[in-house]
Amino acid sequence: MTQLIDAASAATPIDLIHTLPELLAWRAAQSPKREAYREFDAGTQQWRSLSWAQTLTEVRSWQGALASCGIQSGQRVAILLANGFHAMRIDQATLAQGAVPVPLHAIDNPGSIAYILSDCEASLLMLGQAAQWEQIQAAAVQAGIPLTSLRTVVFSEASAQELGAQAATMVTSPAQPRLLTLRDWLNAGKKDASHGTESMSRTAPGSDDLAAIVYTSGTTGKPKGVMLTHRNVLANVKALYPFVTPLPDDVFLSFLPLSHTFERTTGYYLPIASGSAVVYARSVQQLAEDMKRVRPTVLISVPRIYERVHARLQEVLAKSAFKQRLFEAAQAKGWQRFRAAHGLKAAPGEDAAQAAKAGWLRVLPWALLRRLVAQPLMAQFGGRIRIAVSGGAPLAQAQARCFLGLGLPLLQGYGMTETSPVVAANRPDDNDPATVGRALPGVQVRIGANRELQVRGASVMRGYWNRPEDTARVLDAEGWLSTGDQAEIDAQGRIRILGRIKEIIVTSTGEKVPPGDLEQAILDAPLFEQVFVVGEQRPFIAAVAVVQADEWIKLAKRLGVDPRDDGSLAHPDVIAAALKQMERVTGSFARYAVPRAVTLTREPWNIENGLMTPTLKLKRNNLMVRYESAIEAMYRKR
Repeated sequence: MTQLIDAASAATPIDLIHTLPELLAWRAAQSPKREAYREFDAGTQQWRSLSWAQTLTEVRSWQGALASCGIQSGQRVAILLANGFHAMRIDQATLAQGAVPVPLHAIDNPGSIAYILSDCEASLLMLGQAAQWEQIQAAAVQAGIPLTSLRTVVFSEASAQELGAQAATMVTSPAQPRLLTLRDWLNAGKKDASHGTESMSRTAPGSDDLAAIVYTSGTTGKPKGVMLTHRNVLANVKALYPFVTPLPDDVFLSFLPLSHTFERTTGYYLPIASGSAVVYARSVQQLAEDMKRVRPTVLISVPRIYERVHARLQEVLAKSAFKQRLFEAAQAKGWQRFRAAHGLKAAPGEDAAQAAKAGWLRVLPWALLRRLVAQPLMAQFGGRIRIAVSGGAPLAQAQARCFLGLGLPLLQGYGMTETSPVVAANRPDDNDPATVGRALPGVQVRIGANRELQVRGASVMRGYWNRPEDTARVLDAEGWLSTGDQAEIDAQGRIRILGRIKEIIVTSTGEKVPPGDLEQAILDAPLFEQVFVVGEQRPFIAAVAVVQADEWIKLAKRLGVDPRDDGSLAHPDVIAAALKQMERVTGSFARYAVPRAVTLTREPWNIENGLMTPTLKLKRNNLMVRYESAIEAMYRKR
């Protein structure tokens, strides 16, 4: 059988590795017996592991199955799987075959998936269950989306009986894809390999070939396919080393979707380069338990996870005034120590405000405060975190200071799918949480018109799939990418993100308000689970907010209204209390930025109801439509 993956010698310097298949082969040669991946087997209720040598062997088998069903260089393979061994195997096998992975969000809606399959002209789709395919097909038919390029659909969980039953209900046509179980698909590849008859029309990928087409979330319209090459991704992986400094003994806990470029580069390809183990969390719902069980040393996360831990902490502290003051004392003293270590200055009045909250407990020694407060909090993350990364969206400053002060080595950075994705990051020894750090080696940044951050470097995308006009709008002839984010760069090269250009709210009085920053601040109030603010060409800022269930019950009882009655959410006393909480946590904002009206709801916003993207960003246009009448009512009343 022909060697399916180009092996790299263990002696090869990583700087001479130019493609992702070479990287995996190099890693397997470097440390064949070390643990590479670990996942939970629901059938045996046990955790199971793969070494790097076993990983390479299995990827070769999967590559043979791709070759057997005719997947050739450059063809697109769509992957609709949750994080785990299967998602890793098909991704690596696709890359080794010279084909192009198209990672799909496992919790995306069927209509969006159908659109992406058609737009990228996927030849093969791998997904979990037969029901998912039924929903995708139905959505494609309803929207008139052709799936004529799709020749094979492989199911990782469905049985032959399920596929047979589904095939019996379909209208057969020459364009109908073959439906195969994972077992049958792999067996076909092994059979062809044993007879030497597999289709080996394959060219090893080059550094400028596509390593992925990653579709952006589409907060305002149809998703765009970002074309990332092997050169793009590997440039970002290599540049990240001085910032994240992963070690062979590190354990990454993977729970962000592998369809998210932030996870793909920092939580998947980077550990291959460093030889670190990756453990796949069972689910987001079980994440708190998995962190204590796995005890990761590196945590790659979006702000939402840190926000949840912080919110739970505040709920506990609210029950005891003494614990609240003890916590404030530990946070204040820890933050002062952190500032001193990194040469940061206190904001005007910051220390006095923290001292007032802590009271006499501020005189306690740090060793005692650390034992009583910081160590129990760190235990929630497993107790041995060496690096915690927060990316994908800004983390509220109050929460960043809290975690850093109590000892969580939290690093924030900045990036976007179009830059593979990291542009800048803080370092463990150079960490200013009010900024996103300095640009990575090899990445150039500058400020353009309207204070827009522009980026150039080897990690910047080739362009958008089949969208030359969209590409030309953001990528100029000299290679500078317009990010759409306003920023400033200080004399030391640190970057401070000011907000999205297109999302800046301009009120009818001419005031400009960045909604993202304001929303982050409002979420510090315990009553609110989710929030979005409005005010474009309106006389003032207003908000729509989802209430946190337990906090809503407590507030309703205090005000004497029925928490089960949605009408209670509009009670004048409830609205007044909500606005008071918003005012309390937005004290650092200009007065015109503080919401003067609010609509409350108990219905959460999620991917299923179309109000959030698969990367958990607000779909502002959809929210405006959903709450159009409520928004109009808020402004009429005023």
